[in-house]
Amino acid sequence: MMKKIFLFFCIITVFAVQGQPYTRIVSLAPSFTQSLYYLEAQDNLVGCTNYCKAAKGGNKEIVASTVKANIEKIISLKPDLVLASGLTNPKDVELLRKVGIKVEIFHSPKSFREICDQFVRIGALTGKTEKANILVEESKQTVQKIAKKNNRRTNPKIFFQIGANPLFAVIPHTFMNDYMTLLGAENITKKLTSGSVTREFVIANNPDYIFIATMGIVGEEELKLWYKYSNLNASRKKQVYIIDSDIACQPTPITFAQTMEIIGELMEDSRTKSQDNKN
Repeated sequence: MMKKIFLFFCIITVFAVQGQPYTRIVSLAPSFTQSLYYLEAQDNLVGCTNYCKAAKGGNKEIVASTVKANIEKIISLKPDLVLASGLTNPKDVELLRKVGIKVEIFHSPKSFREICDQFVRIGALTGKTEKANILVEESKQTVQKIAKKNNRRTNPKIFFQIGANPLFAVIPHTFMNDYMTLLGAENITKKLTSGSVTREFVIANNPDYIFIATMGIVGEEELKLWYKYSNLNASRKKQVYIIDSDIACQPTPITFAQTMEIIGELMEDSRTKSQDNKN
């Protein structure tokens, strides 16, 4: 079966005419799928991963997990574009390209700016450039408004946790680090090049806030555990929060702005309560 499909694509190369949007798209990452829905290009989506919540109930073919793709199934769908991540196996990418399928690789963005650039690129590939630019501009305005409001404050220290056992943190040169820098806060891992940390490191750096990306029951356990360290500023001030990872860890302009708004509001509420207690 695989050989027949391969020969078919060798004879009839599937491609999109230059300047014409791609109409049969396979997404190999949840953020790409979410982006297609934001761009109202979901009708062009023919396959996605089993982690793509945006496509749930949309009768889209499941062709991959977040790291392992079913190449035979992808080819059988006859896509003219595959959106791949940096986690996609290079051999799979090579095979798809050999049979004439365009593969666009998007590596994990290192900043909010890169998120916006990638979103606009997906918009261009789907013929939704105008829609993409509008959504990016709206997101930028939201982020700027939140940043302006919070940057008038003192620079609080934040620990943003995205894993447990081992403990893992958001580090510089990642888009999630921008949540903190744009809010005028200091990431306690600002000098680290690896996200693996110890509790002793967190305690020594004494963050004012701890944000935990949702990890199901593990996230709840981590929240309870941090509150046991009463010497931590974040614990003593009841400023340890769980953030929805489906929003915070998903690099699209819209979800980035939503996360900024959530974090900004949590920090503003805690400042207000602190001020009320002083009065």
